[in-house]
Amino acid sequence: MSDQGFQIAAVVVYFALMLGIGYYAYRKTASDLGGYMLGSRGLRPSVAALSASASDMSGWLLLGLPGAIYAAGLIEAWIAIGLIIGAWLNWTYVAPRLRAYSEISDNAITIPSFFAKRIKGNVRPLRISAAIVILAFFTFYVSSGMVAAGKFFVSSFGWNYLAGMGLVAVITLAYTLFGGFLGATLTDVAQGLLMFAALIAVPIVAVVQMGGITETANAITAVNPEAFNLFAGISEDGALLWTIGLISTAAWGLGYFGQPHIIVRFMALRTPAEAKVGKRIAISWMALTAAGAIATALIGIGYFAQNPDASLADPETVFLVLSQVFFHPFVAGLVLAAVLAAIMSTMSSQLVVCSSALVEDLYNMVGKRSSDRAQLILGRVGVLAVAVVAALLALDQNAAVLDLVAFAWAGFGAAFGPIVLLSLYWKKLTAEGAMAGLVTGAIVVGVWGNVPALTGAMYEIVPGFLLNLLVAVVVSRMTAPENPGVEQEFDEMVEEVTG
Repeated sequence: MSDQGFQIAAVVVYFALMLGIGYYAYRKTASDLGGYMLGSRGLRPSVAALSASASDMSGWLLLGLPGAIYAAGLIEAWIAIGLIIGAWLNWTYVAPRLRAYSEISDNAITIPSFFAKRIKGNVRPLRISAAIVILAFFTFYVSSGMVAAGKFFVSSFGWNYLAGMGLVAVITLAYTLFGGFLGATLTDVAQGLLMFAALIAVPIVAVVQMGGITETANAITAVNPEAFNLFAGISEDGALLWTIGLISTAAWGLGYFGQPHIIVRFMALRTPAEAKVGKRIAISWMALTAAGAIATALIGIGYFAQNPDASLADPETVFLVLSQVFFHPFVAGLVLAAVLAAIMSTMSSQLVVCSSALVEDLYNMVGKRSSDRAQLILGRVGVLAVAVVAALLALDQNAAVLDLVAFAWAGFGAAFGPIVLLSLYWKKLTAEGAMAGLVTGAIVVGVWGNVPALTGAMYEIVPGFLLNLLVAVVVSRMTAPENPGVEQEFDEMVEEVTG
């Protein structure tokens, strides 16, 4: 069998495993919307942690982040540092309260429905607006996964970009359509473990093959003396600009508080107390995989300088190419499958959230509530519709994965993040304040993110997040009504989490 034949065989094994897990989840999923969208709140902390981490880290961990570090050095690692800090804060301060509060507030199963049931009052515009924001930004996010999938098959097997993109989209749709939240979550766990193994194995084997740590480090610094400098580029004259750039890069961590496909895992935990165990597992996984991605990119700098015959047309494929260089073709195929795992785990989670927004937060709000079976069918149709639109956006194979992810991440972080935090920690948030803040955050990101001069100065999540927070607080102060029901539920949540 040829080298490519071994690699394709490994990828086929991976695809079969994902479809098998999807079928298992289909058989286990309860036949109602709560079971399809939230797994009936029965996730173990280990499952929730690996699922949240895998669906979080997507293709950017194995493509976008290594590509950025390969091109610029360790300075780009501030993205990963900011994300790890943000994830720790998210698991510490959001997870237990959101798990308790979402059940206390009339068993909310989506983020828009949580906002509505928690805040009360005139919440219909808020809930619809939140659902629209989910659909808009997740379409870009899912599209980034499809672009990454297309690039994967072009780089790894020389396939046509559209053929590779289409294959991944179809298989992801298959297990997501029928397995729902449980299917996406269980496949996330398997994919997270595969990603972990690959990101640890590739840099270790590469260092051994290149003669050891010292030789590898020397090869890297010979090409880029500043490659290991986290503070590269700083000068006395440019200190202010460098600091702004650092804040902008690390501000990725702010996005965690508002990512629906991540924080919905908190809502699905069995109990609020299990968030502590989930946090330890999730942060350990993130730290080790990020270190592996960073190490792989740095090693690539030295390796390709020493081996000019080796081809690296696109920096975002450095992980893919190195895995093919250093491993037996079948093992390399399994490593390549880890890239698909990163891509597909995020896509599936996002599609489920889009489906819930379409059915629970739009259809059920504007039309007559249907039977459980009808809602399940509508949810699956919603998954398909979002995937089709995302595929159309992904037809541009020159789109940078990290750019697409950055825009969508900022959109959710700025639109939802402050509202989630205020909902969990401030009794006086009103429907009018939440609505004004959410719209402000989304608009700022949409405008700022499409003006090159602004995005070059500061990542759009920073102004969007801060202005959302300011507007939400000011408007809530101006409109705050007395609502005993809100205060009672808030106190009940605090007692459950701290008692």
